[in-house]
Amino acid sequence: MKSQIQHIHQQLIDKTISCVDLVQEKLNLLKDNTHNTVNSLLTDVALEQAAKVDTKIANGETIGLLEGIPFGIKDVYMLQGTYATASSDLLKKYKSAYTATAIQKLLDAGAIPIVKENCDSFGHGSSSENTIFGAVKNAVNPELVGGGSSGGSAVNVAKDYTVFSIGGDTGGSVRQPAGYNNIYGLKPTYGRISRYGLMAYASSTDCVGPLAKSVEDIRIVLNAMSGKDTKDQTTYTSETIEESNILNTSDIKTVGYFKNFIESEAIDAQIKNDFLASIEKIKAKGIQVKELDFFKSDILVSTYYTLAMAETASNLSRLDGTNYGDRIDDKDLKESYAVTRSEKFSEETKRRIVGGNQVLSQGFSDEIYLKGLALRDAISENFEKDFEEVNIILSPVTPSTPPKIGDSLKDPLAMYLSDAYTVGFSLGQLPTLTVPQGTETGLQVTAAKNNDELVLKFANFLKDTI
Repeated sequence: MKSQIQHIHQQLIDKTISCVDLVQEKLNLLKDNTHNTVNSLLTDVALEQAAKVDTKIANGETIGLLEGIPFGIKDVYMLQGTYATASSDLLKKYKSAYTATAIQKLLDAGAIPIVKENCDSFGHGSSSENTIFGAVKNAVNPELVGGGSSGGSAVNVAKDYTVFSIGGDTGGSVRQPAGYNNIYGLKPTYGRISRYGLMAYASSTDCVGPLAKSVEDIRIVLNAMSGKDTKDQTTYTSETIEESNILNTSDIKTVGYFKNFIESEAIDAQIKNDFLASIEKIKAKGIQVKELDFFKSDILVSTYYTLAMAETASNLSRLDGTNYGDRIDDKDLKESYAVTRSEKFSEETKRRIVGGNQVLSQGFSDEIYLKGLALRDAISENFEKDFEEVNIILSPVTPSTPPKIGDSLKDPLAMYLSDAYTVGFSLGQLPTLTVPQGTETGLQVTAAKNNDELVLKFANFLKDTI
């Protein structure tokens, strides 16, 4: 699919559509949708901004490429004056006091936020069922999960309720729902986009990521949000990715894939066969393909969740009903803290906090947490060696197809294992893109750190190959 952003931009300039009509159409679709993707609509502000864009066009003023483009925001981002619920009972009445840096950059470019989107509470889940707003339903088959944790964002893009959406990816939370709903979803290199104003889950792997229907739209939105931010010391200055650069794929010579991912007993037979068929098509284009050795997927999952649970226990310790959220008063302050967190956090969030506190507790931290840190370093070193041999690593996004709504809640371990092919790239802090091709849940394209441009290049190559 060609760029929707560029297409709508031209329509606005040519006055074949008005921005107010465009925004109102999207708001109507969101209001009437039955996929449980909406936490709150930003109707008044969105229409006010749309009217300003129409006035500029009527006055003959130039508008930017993103100006007037309606987009969605996963409900874990701050947008001043709007609800920021994290799809949780604890924060269901909380309003943002400021705006996240990544979102502010889009506002500065003229894009119009129209919806805060449903997701797993605090990003804890892989199905968007752990939410007070009801399970997000898959865009293709509403009996299946929408994926998570950015499920509402993915479904809204897939159903054309938003032109693009901004999700958050910690261990696959943009890439997996993108795969489940047949769209593009990018986890950029860690630090390329500021995390300031994103509710922290696991700070060492949290990334701001765009979801869209084309590689070009991913590129446009990525450029708009990228850059150094004094409010996030992990950020760095990055170069703009030009459209002409990602159309030239001649410098991609070698592709690798992890044979243990494909030989795993957990992978569906059809996904395995489709992936290997895609590999053959890539070979037919003259690209060398190499089999790579890597950590077993269960080691990746256990390492990721060890560290992620430890970090989320620390990050969520501030949420006790005193400074943020709905407080339940009890006989004393300690009991008030206990009952508030017990009643207001979801079962999945409590499971991760308890697990994280155990990992960090005296007697366990040396045995578990420090080993997890050592494994993360080993995983990063393994990636560095791999990218000395190949330009791109290709993998399935998930080992299996989307489960039915309700199944993941019955089996949390199965939900964790659905992240088996995404969490390793998060631990390595690598740029990784889901493309809606090659298998039923797509393919995952990964490059070395800071090579986001190469990921987009190869995605363009795949459009004409598979």
